Amino acid sequence: MCGLRTEDEDLDAGTLQVAKQLTEVDYEVEESDPKTEAGERTVALDAATVKVMKAHRAQRASERLTAGPAWVESGRVFTQRNGEQLRPSWVTDRFAVLAAQAGLPPIRLHDLRHGAATLALAAGVEMKTVQEMLGHSSITVTSDTCSTVLPEVTRNAAETIAGLVTRRTGTDGHTSGTQQPSHSEMVTS
Repeated sequence: MCGLRTEDEDLDAGTLQVAKQLTEVDYEVEESDPKTEAGERTVALDAATVKVMKAHRAQRASERLTAGPAWVESGRVFTQRNGEQLRPSWVTDRFAVLAAQAGLPPIRLHDLRHGAATLALAAGVEMKTVQEMLGHSSITVTSDTCSTVLPEVTRNAAETIAGLVTRRTGTDGHTSGTQQPSHSEMVTS
């Protein structure tokens, strides 16, 4: 999000373009393209997030007026109060402080992506859509990343699968009242 440019947000359409990223090495911040082609993507926003982003835009405009000539036009959506771009390390450190103040266990900012993916799967979003949301180069990467799926998701999957398989069982647990399909029924199935 540090690399998000004002030209990358279209709040009327409810989307953000992931087109640039900021990385920091030895306290030097560099702008670059996402690591992979799949990393360059359009992210759809829900209505509540669009509302928050519009409020943020209004706050940024107010800060620009307050700063006057001291305003630094970085072209970024998320900035310091004077418009300068944020340092990725500062955002990471600030997140750790806020998480600790909230009484949360230690969590990395990047882990929020995994959490969002898991919640998307819990909501029934297809794995392919989650892959595109995360900007992964393959569905295998997404599947491996999301292997710690919420227990409810796996339980719901088991129930859904069981619901597709209809069987009648007797009190002894053996199938009763069913017949084996004939060879011709098996061939046409």
